[in-house]
Amino acid sequence: MLIENQHYRTVWYDDTTRQVAMINQNKLPFVFELVYFKTYQETAEAIRDMTVRGAGAIGATAGFAMAQAFDTTGDLVKIQEARAYIEATRPTAVNLFYATEKVFNAGKEHRNSAMVAAQQIADEDAEGCRLIGEYGNTLIKPSGRILTHCNAGWLAFVDYGSALSPVYAAHNAGKQPFVYVDETRPRGQGARLTAYELEQNKVDHRIIADNAAAYYMAKGAIDMVITGADRITANGDVANKIGTLEKAILAKEFGIPFYVAAPFSTFDFNTPSGDMIVIEERSDEELLYHEGPDEHNIIRKIRMAAPGSAGLNPAFDVTPHRYITGFITNRGIIRPDELKGYQ
Repeated sequence: MLIENQHYRTVWYDDTTRQVAMINQNKLPFVFELVYFKTYQETAEAIRDMTVRGAGAIGATAGFAMAQAFDTTGDLVKIQEARAYIEATRPTAVNLFYATEKVFNAGKEHRNSAMVAAQQIADEDAEGCRLIGEYGNTLIKPSGRILTHCNAGWLAFVDYGSALSPVYAAHNAGKQPFVYVDETRPRGQGARLTAYELEQNKVDHRIIADNAAAYYMAKGAIDMVITGADRITANGDVANKIGTLEKAILAKEFGIPFYVAAPFSTFDFNTPSGDMIVIEERSDEELLYHEGPDEHNIIRKIRMAAPGSAGLNPAFDVTPHRYITGFITNRGIIRPDELKGYQ
């Protein structure tokens, strides 16, 4: 995707500096900054503190971190410790564990194979998301009005994105799609990241409050919902950013198609249902405070909630498969009841 008309991937391995490079998403949309990490610990911490976020981007970053561990030592015990360190950063996104396992197994065979496997994961992620765009574009009618939640665009993957990939494909095909962008409290990934991407790529959109979706659905102003996913279980239940379940219930009530876009690396066929997914609880500071630039363009944090009050901050919820119309994948569009044929 494009930033100021220049193509970037979200995360990559810089052969010149021998470092993992990525866009610092914690500073977007106000500051565009590239950051570089020499060690697997630094790269892993970028996952933990959400310098990089989104299922596919987390997976690619974890793969590069695992490869960095093999560059550091040939001691398999230490490499196993590094793997545990990387996997402890975020518990919900299955792409992370897919990447560490694949790179670990490749590196065990030959140390130099670890980085090759990590690069393959990144390239496959980008190509898979491109295909999601092709398949998803067939669902979008000219001037189609699409609601999104959180950010499942290019910034959440290595390139193209999942939920936004069909939107970009429709835009490039001249369909002139319009996107309702949920702000996605508490971190505001919709208002900050999805809107930033769409603006950079000249796609018509408006940011709406999380609580406004039912209003627009009731008016008949939304044609479809497309979200991403952090984990999809064997029965088709979906873990995604908190608030996704609300949107799925609303879409069902108003008869609006609800699609989940994800590459097959996000499917966890070893987990039978969403009841078994560990939901990450994050600091309540994300809920109680906002960040943004002041009149001097200095990023500041201010409290938005009553002093003395604490908060609860689950990062994800689980949408049961009965609310999902279909999955837009790199292998085509699949109904939840068809998933058994892919396991």
